[in-house]
Amino acid sequence: MKQVTAILLGAGQRGAGAYASYALDHPDELKFVGVAEPRQDRRQEFEQAHGIPPENSVSTDMELLMRPRMADCVLICTQDQMHFEALQLAVERGYHILCEKPISPVQNELVEIARIAQSYDKVISICHVLRYSPFFRQLKQLLDSGAIGQLVSIQHIESVGYWHMAHSFVRGNWRSKSLTSPMILQKCCHDMDILLWLVGSHCRRLSSFGDLMHFKKDNAPPDAPLYCLDGCRHRDECPYYAPRFYLEDVEERDGSFAKVVSLHTDRASLLEALKKSPYGRCVYHCDNDVVDHQLVNMEFENGVTASLTMCAFTNKCERIINLMGTKGQLRGNMEENRITLEDFATGNCTTFEVKTAKGAHSGSDVFMMKEFVQLVASGGTQKSVSAATESIESHLMALAAEESRLRGGAVIQLKEVSK
Repeated sequence: MKQVTAILLGAGQRGAGAYASYALDHPDELKFVGVAEPRQDRRQEFEQAHGIPPENSVSTDMELLMRPRMADCVLICTQDQMHFEALQLAVERGYHILCEKPISPVQNELVEIARIAQSYDKVISICHVLRYSPFFRQLKQLLDSGAIGQLVSIQHIESVGYWHMAHSFVRGNWRSKSLTSPMILQKCCHDMDILLWLVGSHCRRLSSFGDLMHFKKDNAPPDAPLYCLDGCRHRDECPYYAPRFYLEDVEERDGSFAKVVSLHTDRASLLEALKKSPYGRCVYHCDNDVVDHQLVNMEFENGVTASLTMCAFTNKCERIINLMGTKGQLRGNMEENRITLEDFATGNCTTFEVKTAKGAHSGSDVFMMKEFVQLVASGGTQKSVSAATESIESHLMALAAEESRLRGGAVIQLKEVSK
């Protein structure tokens, strides 16, 4: 296989850490030759790690895309509302494309991307990494084999994790739907997509309920300062106290959230950064407006029903699923990589321990990058598992769910949304 060359737009946690790191582990397969990133520290870090010439290390995505095509493919990992223009220009330049989800938070842009993808003769893949997960592939295999008979209904829970919510959706970049996208689109288009894939049918209609209940000024403790380090006297009982929050991320988790605050994650550097960083703010005094819990009820054209529950107030960041069929039941937890099959006729209960690779989403990021690089190397003659043509419907479902929520749970017909 030939070495594929790439440029990266957006060297953040997902672009640089989750996806582009594939080139460092597999330099014979993938080489980055350009990067666009507004933060100088992150841009320079990526430039040095990948040996990118200084003239190809710039601050804006348009600065790279306006040049003649300089690589085989482009990874679009900028903020949600920047994707559409970059994708259009990348198509004009003739790049193979990998675009972070959500593709766009705007309905007519999604419809236009679907039209473009239908006729484009190169790869346009979307980072719906759950389709590459060994866990969900095992579920799909069991389902398609008839292990539980005819599928009737699915319960799916997206446990965001209180720490992930506070970091990304209260203090962080995705805190405001006007700046990025609604929570149900940003966080759960993954889940909408995997439900579509498992059910194997289009969604006919849906309704949704939810709100921002906790992370607002009315719930701030008495005298809570704007920044945690400004002498907050509630630090011992507050689970969101920023200094402890990010120091624990380094000590107990992988430190990826702490690295967003500061490239140097030693104690002194983190504490200094939190004095002025948005990530040092009190969670009750931020400018966030996305929901912290939401429920979506769906009916598919083949009669299957499904519910999706997204909630911030969980200890773990995990996905839990329950598939109910006419002959049996499948229960699974993606983070535990365990699936249980219960057979109604025999009473047998079988547990499957799913083998996964290292990396986020149980290794799914790596599997997705491997497929994308192989598709590009072969000239894009085969269709991606997460092709843009497959991914648009989940986005339209998420936008419909947000519309329903804002309309008090009104039932939304999906055929009306896709027009």
